[in-house]
Amino acid sequence: MTSNLKTMMLLALLSGIIIVLGGALGGKGGIIIAFVLALLMNVGSYWYSDKIVLRMYGAQEVSPHDAPMLHNIVEELAYKAGIPKPRICIIPEQAPNAFATGRDPEHGVVAVTQGIMQLLSTEELKGVLAHEIGHITNRDILIQSIAGVMASAIVSIAHFMQFAAIFGFGGGDDEEGSNPFATLLLAFVAPIAASLIQFAISRSREYLADDTGARLSGNPLYLASALEKLNAYSQRVPMHHGSEATAHMFIVNPFSGANMAKLFSTHPPIEERVSRLRQMAHR
Repeated sequence: MTSNLKTMMLLALLSGIIIVLGGALGGKGGIIIAFVLALLMNVGSYWYSDKIVLRMYGAQEVSPHDAPMLHNIVEELAYKAGIPKPRICIIPEQAPNAFATGRDPEHGVVAVTQGIMQLLSTEELKGVLAHEIGHITNRDILIQSIAGVMASAIVSIAHFMQFAAIFGFGGGDDEEGSNPFATLLLAFVAPIAASLIQFAISRSREYLADDTGARLSGNPLYLASALEKLNAYSQRVPMHHGSEATAHMFIVNPFSGANMAKLFSTHPPIEERVSRLRQMAHR
């Protein structure tokens, strides 16, 4: 509930930034155009996200005959979550990791790397798969897409405001009262704020997926132990393919060789996630 409330507040904050930018811009037309463009850019990504990201990482769907253990675990977890059984894919990478995708539970996909199956025990793998099914159950792809539409709109409006402030046109309803320097500052700060909010939403959804996964697997320590192993190995065995733009989808950041500031990270610190899970196990 706390993570959901935090997500709602952050989405409301993104909406507030758009309203502030709209007031500074002095017209609804630019906001509408920016929203339409952002919507078009993100709807395609939302609708075809599974195909895009699976192709990016060379993920191949496997049958129950090819991977009986994976299918048995996912089938059990999906039943507990009350969703259709997701498709299961394997990524030909030694970097231990996993992600979930799909625009809704009816189109869910869980993908794991070859490396994670070699590294984790059956119980730890169950904890990871439960986390990923938690993302599907909580409709995180939809939430991230909504945030993406809002953030893209903010960036588009801010770029127009920068252009308008530099070349001396646009502004509020009262042209004499408008301050081009303040407008320019707002136009530069707003996209940064939007990015920070997006990162915060991503971290909030990771915490929620941890909570959901712990409940579905039946033991929070499964996921806690898995995260500790993944954190240690992912820094030594990086992902060879893919993009930073998809880093938020994985259970641990596959490109986290360099330490990032907490505010600019798509994932909460592993230590905090493990601590929360261990506290859950002792309640």
